[in-house]
Amino acid sequence: MILAQTPAKMSIMPDFLNPEHLLSGLGPAVVAVLCLILFAESSVFPVLPGDSLLFTAGLFIANGAIDAPLWLVCVLATGAAVIGNVVGYWIGWKAGPRLFNRPDSRFFKREYADKTHQFLVKHGPKAVVLARFVPFVRTFITWLAGIGRMDPRKYLTYTVLGGILWAAGIIVLGAMLGNITFIKDNVDAIFILIVLVSVVPIALEYVKGRRSRKPAAGAAAGETEH
Repeated sequence: MILAQTPAKMSIMPDFLNPEHLLSGLGPAVVAVLCLILFAESSVFPVLPGDSLLFTAGLFIANGAIDAPLWLVCVLATGAAVIGNVVGYWIGWKAGPRLFNRPDSRFFKREYADKTHQFLVKHGPKAVVLARFVPFVRTFITWLAGIGRMDPRKYLTYTVLGGILWAAGIIVLGAMLGNITFIKDNVDAIFILIVLVSVVPIALEYVKGRRSRKPAAGAAAGETEH
């Protein structure tokens, strides 16, 4: 796998988080480094440019800067993302009881775990998939799923689906669209838009839930008065 130079303007991020810089000059190790970064962001380290990194990888493959088959990079990247989510879930599963069972804890209470569990029971599959496209959230949702004791089989099913849509999907988009000048020069803005679109369904569900609770609370208050 040979990584060549590419003139593309890829990111407004600082160099240490710039996807083009992260994937440049690595030679045969480039795919391994890509997978390591995806694993870290999917499990324990949220401050990484996963979306634009995947898009850049697709662009580099299309340009021949990464000398590896598109399908192989998609499979490896998806695997790294899924394994990362499984590790994050395991961390939440193991650490959750220790955090929430502490009687003198100000920030970690059992009720928080119960609310997390209720949220994931109602929105779990949708949340796990959509969270893939939201920076920071895609890391934390894995811990919350473990803390909230989301059904492991259901979690694995939807984390695989989310991993395919996110990792393989964005790499393919980069390979197909990355050479379009407007897209190539506005990668960050495009992914901000993707984040906003991904958050909309969750925000609507939250507003809907708030509205449905208000009439119920009013009715309960009326019954109490009578």
